[in-house]
Amino acid sequence: MALMRRDLLRNGLALAAGAASLGVAGRALAFPETSVRRLGFANLHTGESLDVAYWENGAYVPDALAAVNHVLRDHRNNEVHVIQPHLLDLLTALSRRLDTGPKFEVISGYRSPATNAMLHAESSEVAQGSLHMVGEAIDIRMSGFNLAYLHNAALDLDMGGVGYYPESDFIHVDIGRIRRWSGT
Repeated sequence: MALMRRDLLRNGLALAAGAASLGVAGRALAFPETSVRRLGFANLHTGESLDVAYWENGAYVPDALAAVNHVLRDHRNNEVHVIQPHLLDLLTALSRRLDTGPKFEVISGYRSPATNAMLHAESSEVAQGSLHMVGEAIDIRMSGFNLAYLHNAALDLDMGGVGYYPESDFIHVDIGRIRRWSGT
């Protein structure tokens, strides 16, 4: 009997820890532990592309995360910053929701504080405390998908922030609190 309780407690704690590690805006993403999580990026400003398995064998892959950090760097000053793995998990959930290959066209990944301040001075649509500055936000579109469809798929996930910029042809997703907005 004691063995069963101990096993139940250990398994329950393992499940809770796993759910917490996959949380995005307080919500767990459900991925099979045996699955490989793969993403593809095309940085529209640098011309660089990356297709990488960032999660394998039950863990994030450090070299893959470093490659993601580099491709999603601030293209204005080449500053590299850690992109939060939970943002990658959110993008994986989005690509699975769309039932498509995971190729995201990147308008903006990481933004240095200097770049963000410059953009904020030029446009009130750029948040002064943007989550781009901490590697928790990305502006994207996907070739072959109507932007409104991509936006609705992101909203359906009901996780983090989702911004819709139809005139600029991108959506914003982040792993902050749940909120919705539209811009130009």
